[in-house]
Amino acid sequence: MWLYLAKRLIFMIPMLLGITLISFVVIHLAPGTPVELQTTMNPKASLEAQKRLKELYGLDKPLYVQYWDWLKRTAFLDFGRSFSPDRRPVWDKIKERIGITLSLNLLAMILTLAVSVPLGVLAAYRVHSWFDKGTTLLVFLGFAMPSFWLALLLILFFGVYLDWLPISGLTSLQFSQFTLWQKIQDLVAHVALPVLGAAFMGLAGWSRYMRGSMLEVIRQDYITTARAKGLPERTVIFKHALRNALLPVVTLVGLSVPGLIGGSVIFETIFAIPGMGQLFYQAVMSRDYPLVMAELVIGALLTLLGNLLADVSYALVDPRIRTG
Repeated sequence: MWLYLAKRLIFMIPMLLGITLISFVVIHLAPGTPVELQTTMNPKASLEAQKRLKELYGLDKPLYVQYWDWLKRTAFLDFGRSFSPDRRPVWDKIKERIGITLSLNLLAMILTLAVSVPLGVLAAYRVHSWFDKGTTLLVFLGFAMPSFWLALLLILFFGVYLDWLPISGLTSLQFSQFTLWQKIQDLVAHVALPVLGAAFMGLAGWSRYMRGSMLEVIRQDYITTARAKGLPERTVIFKHALRNALLPVVTLVGLSVPGLIGGSVIFETIFAIPGMGQLFYQAVMSRDYPLVMAELVIGALLTLLGNLLADVSYALVDPRIRTG
């Protein structure tokens, strides 16, 4: 097992290099450069000023030289400085927002997992019942609903009509004056709507995968044998069938790891949450190459680690994979 993990980790290095190379070339092929975006609407920006900006950003060098310089810095976890007017280090900008995005998306993933797995199991156990049909209709409504529209509905219903929850930001204006318990309540109230929205969007796919996998497993011969031995139905479903039926969900969890960083652009924008998704969108629109590359590297690394996590989880869930 440890040898397998070591091989996978070593193989991740050329994969990561290939991803960064393709990403670096693609973002430089996009129309518009940081210099053009910063000087086009400025009548005082002369050709000399544009030339100095290119030299400052290193854009006057050949593309392969730019990539090599970037790669050498990144090897020491130095993502350079942002092309934005503040010229702050990229890692400082990421540190300010990565915790917010990770926390929100992790809460949404846990909530989705906690609801979709029991929902899929019960829908498969009571297949073609009113419960199965009702949950199918509910989750597919969420699947078909655009995420921005769902966010606006949540704001309208819970924030405007009922006035139960705040509709933007992470904290209230008086947050520093609150007691510890009041601060916790304020944070929970502010993140409730984006977390509920993100969880509801993922509920349809996860619960349907769980239902389909469970239906396939409970029709296997060993489940029939377990029932013939007189085992309680609860033991048959939750001990013998559930572990094998979890394999597709384990894959989804692994593939969802990259979404912990950039999977909430719409919700962060609508709810005015200063997270990584919003930062990535702003960096792309302003052609902030160092910031875009830093987020792409983090996303690529999380994708590779997510695939590795899915493979390891397979072995933990299914003993046949360990023995094989």
